[in-house]
Amino acid sequence: MKKQKDKQKRITSIGGSALIEGIMMRGPKRTTVACRVNEDTIYTEDIEVKPLFKAKFWKLPIVRGIAGMIDSMRLSYKALGLSADKAMEAGLVEEEEPSKFEKWLDDKFGDKLMNVIMVIATILGVALAVGLFIVLPSMLFTWLIKPLITDWTEEPTRLLQSAFEGVLKLILFFSYMLLVSQTKDIKRVFKYHGAEHKTIFCYENEEELTVENVRKQIRFHPRCGTSFLVVTLIVGIVVGLFIPTFPNMPVLRPLLRLLLLPIMVGLGYECIKLCGKYDNVFTHILATPGLWAQRITTKEPDDEMIECAIEAMKAVIPDDGSDIVNDCSCAS
Repeated sequence: MKKQKDKQKRITSIGGSALIEGIMMRGPKRTTVACRVNEDTIYTEDIEVKPLFKAKFWKLPIVRGIAGMIDSMRLSYKALGLSADKAMEAGLVEEEEPSKFEKWLDDKFGDKLMNVIMVIATILGVALAVGLFIVLPSMLFTWLIKPLITDWTEEPTRLLQSAFEGVLKLILFFSYMLLVSQTKDIKRVFKYHGAEHKTIFCYENEEELTVENVRKQIRFHPRCGTSFLVVTLIVGIVVGLFIPTFPNMPVLRPLLRLLLLPIMVGLGYECIKLCGKYDNVFTHILATPGLWAQRITTKEPDDEMIECAIEAMKAVIPDDGSDIVNDCSCAS
């Protein structure tokens, strides 16, 4: 990580995400999806979602992280849907015969079906995440550990519970990532993820955006969604140190954690911004767990994937330099 930062000449606000056979890059003025549709053709299209949070309040530190995450999820869903459509049209993804239930949904909702599916998927995803990372660790501590420490006072019990829950969350997160990374389709998505990071680093190092120049960059970037998730989990461990254990009502602890989740997300966002902007001992320590996780969620891409990332990147680079966050030759 240090070696890459020594070469880095600037830091950009441009970010992206890996899609199905494609890349989305988001700049200060444009967001572009680039999808590989055949060996010789890359399809590109600009996309946009109207921000839900425009008031100045949503630009404040911590709060901006919550608003940004919601808008980013909406944009990512739109980009993912576009890439899936193009992959199916190109025959890169096999389209299955719709079930009777899917046909009923199509008849019922028509063109709004995709929005309905996205809402249902989001609700189920959030419910699963809350169950796995908030409710389950707290309940396991109550059932397995607490009976063994009945004579402990409140403070050491709280510290032990926070440590237990935090370690379990990290184990669950890394185990899930390792499991899904073994599937063929996700492996390709993780390769595109690597292409996205390497292309951004190439641009930040002020090198021409060519396949050769991008290929030699590292694939671990401090401003990454994976790092954001890991940092948010770590922030949750720290916040857990201050949440009471409620011996007579253990359900209150996970409930409080759930209510504090937006604060954890906002703090995680601010930490990632610091890691992307500054290079010092604190940001190195903060970024390290996320960079480790990226060894799972990013893979070395092939040249066709790099070409896709370059197309998306070139489309969103503004002419006025408004994407430059920090000039590393002048500030650290």
